[in-house]
Amino acid sequence: MQVSITDARDQFTDIVRRAEAGEEIILTRRGHAVVRIAPVKAPVDGHGRHAPLDEVRASAAGRETSGPDAARSQTCLHGEDDLPG
Repeated sequence: MQVSITDARDQFTDIVRRAEAGEEIILTRRGHAVVRIAPVKAPVDGHGRHAPLDEVRASAAGRETSGPDAARSQTCLHGEDDLPG
């Protein structure tokens, strides 16, 4: 997108939002490009946001361990008198 510097003053908030979303904005003076506004960091797509979690799930998939079931773990929390202790 190209915008004159004069018009950019009135549209500054919109220009910043568009740049944050990944669009490159070129500011012009007398029809010549003088400044480029671009996002500091590329926007993350839907898959990119979930990639780290997907990697953790995949790495943990083969490492499940069997432990005591929930009923057993609750009985460990109670004494012989069946009271928490």
